[in-house]
Amino acid sequence: MIRETFHALSNGQRLHALEAGHGPLMLLLHGFPEFSGMWRAQLAHFAGRFRAVAPDQRGYNLSSKPAAVRDYRPAALVEDVLGLADALGHRRFTLVAHDWGGAIAWNVAASHPERVERLVIVNAPHPVTFVRELRHDPAQVEASRYMNLFRQPRAEALLAEDGYRRLRRMSVEAWAANGGDGSPDTVAAYREAWSQPGALTGMLNWYRASPLHPPEPDAPLPELDANRFRVSVPTLVIWGMRDQALLPGILRGLDEHVPDLRVEAVPDASHWVVHERPARVNALIDQFVVAR
Repeated sequence: MIRETFHALSNGQRLHALEAGHGPLMLLLHGFPEFSGMWRAQLAHFAGRFRAVAPDQRGYNLSSKPAAVRDYRPAALVEDVLGLADALGHRRFTLVAHDWGGAIAWNVAASHPERVERLVIVNAPHPVTFVRELRHDPAQVEASRYMNLFRQPRAEALLAEDGYRRLRRMSVEAWAANGGDGSPDTVAAYREAWSQPGALTGMLNWYRASPLHPPEPDAPLPELDANRFRVSVPTLVIWGMRDQALLPGILRGLDEHVPDLRVEAVPDASHWVVHERPARVNALIDQFVVAR
């Protein structure tokens, strides 16, 4: 049975979460424009072997929404993940993450490998390969242009128009067109999450705080030290190959930064592979965690 919980972190944040099961901890981190409810199929599936916990990340749905853009920098978001594990009473955990959740999970695993048993990344770019593609691949730059739009002051009004029409098209309607659940109940759950006071700004502040986006005259790409982002923990990357925002070139050379790596491509799925092919995603994670 899936339970709804709230957790006060030592850094002052309060995270709402869905959780199921008992045992070793599995944290599941969503991305944009999702919330904890995206992981319901995984919570039910893994509850037999794990205490599976899916938080609404900072700025989303029912979790804390600090006002300042600086409060959404990667270091603060990493602190939330570690603080949540501490609040749950677990030193080590398996980390499963998609999209922006994956961006933070890469950072958690690189900076705190002693905390992460296993890492599962779903369609989320490693920082070093993403910067490389943004610097050298015009197709990836073009695919990522929306990130700069989301950094603009007008983004909230744009995304809220016509009952969140743009958000619905880019998420629920997109995965429903490829076999995912686009039922009225699902649409209603997402609209409720998006309409929480301050949620749209909190969600968009992840983009505003990040240095990784197509370069602009006043915001060039940073120079990253690859050693800071080397991930030594066992890692599974699941990639929906029809992703139109994060192109497969991001995977090239990934093993240089993640030596204990397994990559599983899902050819008929998009960025929303968790929704479109949940049984496949669950099976791949099963194989990975059992093999270890």
